[in-house]
Amino acid sequence: MPEICRFYGIIIKMYFGDHAPPHFHAEYGDEEALIDIRTMAVFAGHLSPRAMGLVVEWALLHQGELKASWERAANLQSPGKIDPLK
Repeated sequence: MPEICRFYGIIIKMYFGDHAPPHFHAEYGDEEALIDIRTMAVFAGHLSPRAMGLVVEWALLHQGELKASWERAANLQSPGKIDPLK
């Protein structure tokens, strides 16, 4: 699964040809959550509140890029990289 971003120990990934809804995987330590790009809602897994706050802050800044990455990955192309939260 391609890594599209890494910041503050959080790793953001997307699978090629993954199932709907459009989403990304966020990993922090042994925690993982699947997050809907459109709503920023977690629909599987769990992240600590602090990590989740950072992930949502980053995702809202890059929502358009995440949608484009999802489209590329859905078409079995590299989703590319997205700048980290600074």
